[in-house]
Amino acid sequence: MDKESQLIEELVKNALYRMDESTRMIKKSLENLTDNEIWQKPNDSLNSIGNLILHLCGNMTQYIISSLGEMEDKRNRDAEFQTKDGLTKDESIKKLENTVDDAKRVIFDAKPEQLVKIRSVQGFSFSGVGVIMHAVEHFSYHTGQIAFWVKLLRDKDLGFYDGLDLNTKNK
Repeated sequence: MDKESQLIEELVKNALYRMDESTRMIKKSLENLTDNEIWQKPNDSLNSIGNLILHLCGNMTQYIISSLGEMEDKRNRDAEFQTKDGLTKDESIKKLENTVDDAKRVIFDAKPEQLVKIRSVQGFSFSGVGVIMHAVEHFSYHTGQIAFWVKLLRDKDLGFYDGLDLNTKNK
């Protein structure tokens, strides 16, 4: 395998891993909440977890599925934040999982020319690699917000790394 192929494979593998990690952490966080609590807002300037999940799905759809996957952009970003309820916790998780699975498939199937092609997304210019980095970073950012909000509500460690020694030194 040539260096370019190895680099692409490594980028894809790590992007998919990070997306799976964020999905796992959100699902673990939501185990502790009721259907009503996912739509609860801490205050008027913050979003509910339900809104954040809709926002994550919208962002991944726009950046990965539509832009990188070269499909029509149908996102209604404002609706992601205006929604007050409608999905249960389980429906929200399923929507997130389905969107992540679709996005991962697009990333996995991306050709080298798609990864270097410059495109406009939300008025920004990114290569396919830039689109992937944005979407993965954005997913991680909001995963942290969701975890923080659940910890605040429950005053409880979420156990993301139970059973692992995170004090192990680098080798």
